[in-house]
Amino acid sequence: MSLSSRSKEYWNFFIGECSRQKAPLYGLLTEGIKNDPYLSALTARARPGQPMANLILGAVHYLLLRGAEHPLRAYYQTLGGDAAPVADPFPIFRDFCRAHESEIGTLIETRITNTNEAGRSAYLRAGFLTIASESGEPLHLIELGPSAGLNLHWDRYFYRYLMGGTEHPAGDENSRLVLTTQLEGKNLPPLGATPQIGMRVGLERDPVDLSHISARDWLKALVWPDHPARFQRLEQALEATARLTLDIRKGDALDLLADALAGAPRHGALTVFHTLTTYQFSKSDREGLESILMTASLWRPIWRLSLEFSGGAYPLKLTRYHDGAITTRILALCDPQGGAMEWRDEKSP
Repeated sequence: MSLSSRSKEYWNFFIGECSRQKAPLYGLLTEGIKNDPYLSALTARARPGQPMANLILGAVHYLLLRGAEHPLRAYYQTLGGDAAPVADPFPIFRDFCRAHESEIGTLIETRITNTNEAGRSAYLRAGFLTIASESGEPLHLIELGPSAGLNLHWDRYFYRYLMGGTEHPAGDENSRLVLTTQLEGKNLPPLGATPQIGMRVGLERDPVDLSHISARDWLKALVWPDHPARFQRLEQALEATARLTLDIRKGDALDLLADALAGAPRHGALTVFHTLTTYQFSKSDREGLESILMTASLWRPIWRLSLEFSGGAYPLKLTRYHDGAITTRILALCDPQGGAMEWRDEKSP
């Protein structure tokens, strides 16, 4: 199976992302998958719009997490493996895929990459404090693509922002989850008290039911094994939110959004947010999202906080819609997984 130019572009982007995110194992494996007709055909069984690399890599990680015995385990740090193995892992990876072709194929066909990186809450918190300060109102939150909803619980975590050897703490000191973020540049983000939160709603096509072990394992499987600290952080986040409930509505986010906006309490800063979600949207979906927010802004201001890949970086953007007018600014440049942030918005408190 030969790759189209679009497929080559996708695989090359993912390989580059592995380099940027310091994930050498997945970089090597992805390079091999791209050039292997058998594995390329296997990944092509993914649903339209789903990232093929994440699915095949996640499927293999999932089976290993659930106890599949194979020499490949020795390469996964999340399973106690070696961070820098000597041998080329790809032939062993391919052998595992051959041995578990049916299971992997089913996972690729039926699962989606609904990752949930709680580390991004360190950026979101700063953005939400900015909105609360500028609006002077409680926050009403609607998340697009929340997965299990870990970032909707951002006010239940404790944060350690590090700059120049100094720690700047924020958030819930009693939380089981502590998020550490390195601050780059010269500016501190907002670090004040957590603002009042009214409504919290998630709009998710495939909600993650954390009461099912298989759902929790799939969430863990989507963490790259080169990032064991992220894996541990996810386990802590799941533990910290185990007894909390959320209003997560099942369905297409664009089909549900207008009603969610209309049903929000009358007083408060109505905020839509999303992290690494709209890259899976079609052009018409992105235009549809913009149209819904513009229409809603005719009867009240709408805030939008987003972290998406743009121009080779991951900017945290704040957009305000009001009476059909739009203002957008970049608050920060971020590592997509929560590790580092450069706060650029000098207007913020």
